[in-house]
This record gives sequence, structure tokens and C-alpha cells, in this order.
Amino acid sequence: MPALNPDLEKVYFEDKRYLETTQVPIVTISGTYREDLKDWHRLENNETSQDVVFSRAHFSMALGVAIAAWRRQFDHQKAWLVDPTNFVSINDWHSITFTESVGKVIARHRWLKKLKDIFDRFGRKNLPIIDSLAPPLLYLTQEIDRPVLSFHVAAGNLLLDHGKTVLQVITDPHVRYDYLKHAGNKRLYYAVFDEKTKTDLLEQAKLIEQEINPDHVFVTGPPIDPRIIRLGRNKRPWRSGVLRLAITTGGLGTNKLEILSLLDGLLPELKKPNPKIKLLVYAGTHADIAQAVKQKAKAYQLGVGKVTNRQAKLRVIHHPQIFNANELLIKYGFAWADGFITKPSGDMAYDAVASGSFLLTLDEWGEWEHNIREFFEQKGVSRPARIDKILAQLTVLTQSSGPKSLSWVEKAMLNTHRLDGKFYNGAKNILKAYHQVAKAQKTT
Repeated sequence: MPALNPDLEKVYFEDKRYLETTQVPIVTISGTYREDLKDWHRLENNETSQDVVFSRAHFSMALGVAIAAWRRQFDHQKAWLVDPTNFVSINDWHSITFTESVGKVIARHRWLKKLKDIFDRFGRKNLPIIDSLAPPLLYLTQEIDRPVLSFHVAAGNLLLDHGKTVLQVITDPHVRYDYLKHAGNKRLYYAVFDEKTKTDLLEQAKLIEQEINPDHVFVTGPPIDPRIIRLGRNKRPWRSGVLRLAITTGGLGTNKLEILSLLDGLLPELKKPNPKIKLLVYAGTHADIAQAVKQKAKAYQLGVGKVTNRQAKLRVIHHPQIFNANELLIKYGFAWADGFITKPSGDMAYDAVASGSFLLTLDEWGEWEHNIREFFEQKGVSRPARIDKILAQLTVLTQSSGPKSLSWVEKAMLNTHRLDGKFYNGAKNILKAYHQVAKAQKTT
């Protein structure tokens, strides 16, 4: 057992017990949510401590599938989610904070993108963080004899290294080389975004002289929190009046400079007596981004309203803990916004479109995000944001050519309801695939 703070030891044992007894054991690597874990285990927790966060996607997607299994009511017997980052030993903790710090620097500075590409291509599987995560992950899963549902390729590969059966979710329409490490392993199954991703996976395995059984690849659609899907069903497309816009960052604070540039283009409109837009900025767990937005507002002599005040011209969502930040985003972002301006990441873009909102995309940060951007542009729900001319762009996109014609914004919001059915049912389909894998394992 790693050396942990005393208040985490009980949580550690309870997480292991829940994972061993639940119907659907789920693992991910996204960062920490220790205080919320304490709350889930009915222990005293601190709402002000700061989480370490690598990725909102790997947390929100895994949580969304757990919620689909729970069916609105928390039930650890139906599904349980663990992240070994919560239980990295005190002695290894420096590798976690170092990785987060490096990731934040890269995410906030576009000129460091080339370093990130090199890092992704050659260094990911050799990260010191993997050595730190391995002991808690293997301890949590050591007694599990059923398949494990994995939302992070490093976690899935580590479990396969130790003889576990894994249903690995490939969350984006892109196949990283990491997903092929165990290609051909009879204990490995995949859940993928769409048919094209399945073909890409089988093809790439063949190119490295490996065979993946097509029956081990389930086309499920993306894992989206069912609560967001429900919001989308009830959202009415914008036709006229004030346009409600959400600007969002990611788990590492990606696109910070683009976000601040956007505000320079949008905040002057908010100074008008009857502005055409209202803004919500999602800063996630990042106090520096929240503070930068407030300073920018002050420079334009604008106030920042409470997040609960839906009538405010400008609001900011920030919480030091990822679970709480995510819940605020669902309640006050996805439920409220007509449109999102964000990078085309799997989590934020999927969630925005699923919520019935149109999408304007910031710079993508990898080939997977390029594929996501193209997918949504082809579906008529997304366009690249023109940061330098954002108000002019919004003016064009909200205009119609006549009383019987629709603006691009209204068309895009209507198109969010016309995607393939798997897009809206990914979480349910992943659970269905998991139970098929578990049934197949019992018969072998």
C-alpha cells in the first residue's frame, strides 16, 4: 500500500471494495477528485482544496457512463469509477504535480505546441506518471475477475499487462498508436466512436502485422453524460433576441490566450444598454483564468454576475474541484447556452452539441481534434471561430435572408437533433457492450 495521508486510507480501501463488488468497474486517469470521493463515501470533505486535473474529458466521460448505469440515483453496486491519481503515494506525488504544471504551460502557449506534439509522439508511454499510477491502479483492481471498462489508454494497457480483460473506450474518431499496444490480445475489446474509427483501428493493426477480431470492436458512439442529452432534447433553437454564448477552456486551461482575445472582441458589446449577447466563461478548476477574465471585465468597466444569475451580462464558472466545476457547467452552461466557443475536444465539443448548442471552434491541439472539428462541420453544427472578427462573424451567423429563411445559428441548433442515433446513446451502448463482454468472458 502506498504512503497516503491518513484521511485517504479509508477512501482507498472503500474504493477497492466498491470496485470489486460493482457490476461495472470503471477506471480512468484524469486527475484527482479526492474531496468529492470523501463525500461519496460519507466522510467529511473540504470544498476549498485544489484538485490536480489533467483532463476534463477522461473524468466527465467516465462519470457520464457511470451516471447512465446509475439511472439518476447514485448506486455503487451498479457501477463504480476510480482514478488511481487520487491514491498516488506521498513519495511519488512530485511526478503528478510536475506533469500537470508542464501540461498547463503547454496548453496556455501556442508556440509550445510543437513540443507537445513530440511529447505525444515519443514520450507518452514512458512518462514518470505511469510509474506513479501503477501501484494504486494494480492494488485497486487486483481482486477483480470481471472485465474492466477503461477510459484512458494508459490504464487499459497497464491492466492488460497484468492479465485483466479490458473494454477500452476510444473516445475520439482517431486511433492513437497507444491503442495498438495489445492489438490481437484476446482479452482486449474496444468501444469506438463510429464505423470509420473501427475501420481505422482494424487497418492500423493490420499494418503492424497484428489481427484484431472485428467482433471485439463495438461501434457505440461517444460517451456523453445522459443529463446533457436530456437538456438538448428540451432546448429551443435561437431565432431572435439576445444570443447566449459560453466560452470554455479544458482540463489544463487550454486556449487561455485565445479566450482572452475573444473577450477583447466581445466585451465592448456588453457595455451597450441593450447588448446582443450574454457571456458565460467556463474557467474550470483554473483560478488564473477566472481572475484574468475578471481583470479583463474590470478594464472594460463591466461587472461579473453571480453564476446563479442567468440574467447577468457576464458570468464566470470556477471551482477548485473538477466534479463541482463540471456540475456547474452542466447546470449553468449546457442548460443555458445557445452556442459554445471552445476547442473541438471530445468532451467539450460532444457535450456542447449534445446540449443542443451550436459550436464555434478554437485552435485544435492534435489530429484527433482536427477529426472532431471536421465531423461537426460536415454535420452543419460547427464553424471555426474568427477570433479577430468575432462580433462581425456572429452578426452574419445570426442573420436570415427573409422571414421564411433560417439563420445559420438556428439551422445549426436544429441540426444538433439530426445526428446519428449512436451519438446520443453512446453511454448506454458502452454499457451494453460491457455486459456483452462480461457474458462472453463467463462462457470461456
